[in-house]
Amino acid sequence: MRKLLVGLSLLTSAIGFTASADQPDWDTITEKARGQTVYFNAWGGSQNINAYLRWANDELTKRYGVKLEHVKVADISETVNRLVAEKTAGRNTGGSVDMVWINGENFKSMKQAGLLYGPITTMLPNWAIVNKDLPVEEDFTEPTDGLEAPWGVGQLVFIHDSATLANPPKNFHELLSLAKAHPGKITYPKPPAFHGTSFLKAALIELTKYPEHLYQPVIETEFAETTAPLWQYLDELHAVAWRNGKQFPANGNEMSQLLDDGELLLAVTFNPNSAKVKVANGALPESARTYAFDRGALSNIHFMGIPWNASSKEGALVAINFLMGEDAQLRKADTNVWGDPMVIRSDKASTEFYKSIPEPHPSWQVALEKAWTERYGH
Repeated sequence: MRKLLVGLSLLTSAIGFTASADQPDWDTITEKARGQTVYFNAWGGSQNINAYLRWANDELTKRYGVKLEHVKVADISETVNRLVAEKTAGRNTGGSVDMVWINGENFKSMKQAGLLYGPITTMLPNWAIVNKDLPVEEDFTEPTDGLEAPWGVGQLVFIHDSATLANPPKNFHELLSLAKAHPGKITYPKPPAFHGTSFLKAALIELTKYPEHLYQPVIETEFAETTAPLWQYLDELHAVAWRNGKQFPANGNEMSQLLDDGELLLAVTFNPNSAKVKVANGALPESARTYAFDRGALSNIHFMGIPWNASSKEGALVAINFLMGEDAQLRKADTNVWGDPMVIRSDKASTEFYKSIPEPHPSWQVALEKAWTERYGH
């Protein structure tokens, strides 16, 4: 409770509006935001996403006088480390980051270190149209406490070319059988790349005898027994995998290119609309399809947050609210633009999802990456 009161006190003093804590004056926020530049640290590895954020900047500038500057990063952990350094140095105002695209372990780290400003969600008018049936108030089992606002939905699914693989595998056991039948044609991205770690988690959920362990913090004495089936599986897979399991694609985009080149039979992606997007931009043939295993798809929400020391808090609030709004969400969901599923309710478009498998506790991400690197990180 004390943290909540402190957060609200900082919120009121930083923004300078006169209103109750749960009913902030949005007009005052938008007025103070005018003329601000918001430095948005977000993954920069997708041309589609980068183009979408350029569109968002144009709209924010035109509508609100707010400039959205996309600071492209390879991994948001780079930004988290910078913010930790600013916190350690006592830089509590004038921070270098105004917005971050986060979820999972990075959110947990920022929350625990007191690096996030808020709570913010109840301040945002478009929070009212968010689809609360989605898990928008927890992030990899960690309560968001309003410190991050939902932006889109990710699901770990597979892409295949239906012209060359008409009956793709329906589970991890069938995936291994396919790999043995077609040596060199199956692989996954190299952890700790996001898609690679997600592949490990999805496989472990299916293969372990103790899936319930995955939704609690890692207990070191149970880790070996819980994960043993995963390492046995990967040993078998690597023996027949692309480049004999000695090399791995860097990410999902590289896998899609290898699929298009005929080197692989399957690619992984965290966007259920990815095949449609890549067909639309000519990166895959029209026969490419996205699908999920019968058990379902590992699923999560990706979020936006504001660092505690952001220089342009009002501009960041306006930008986040806009990106959660109907215009921005509909454009984001368009497979000709990005194809990222919406987090809002709208009668102008519907979003279909695969059966959802919830993300494990964030401590499993770190533990699995460490164990994988020790075994296979050549």
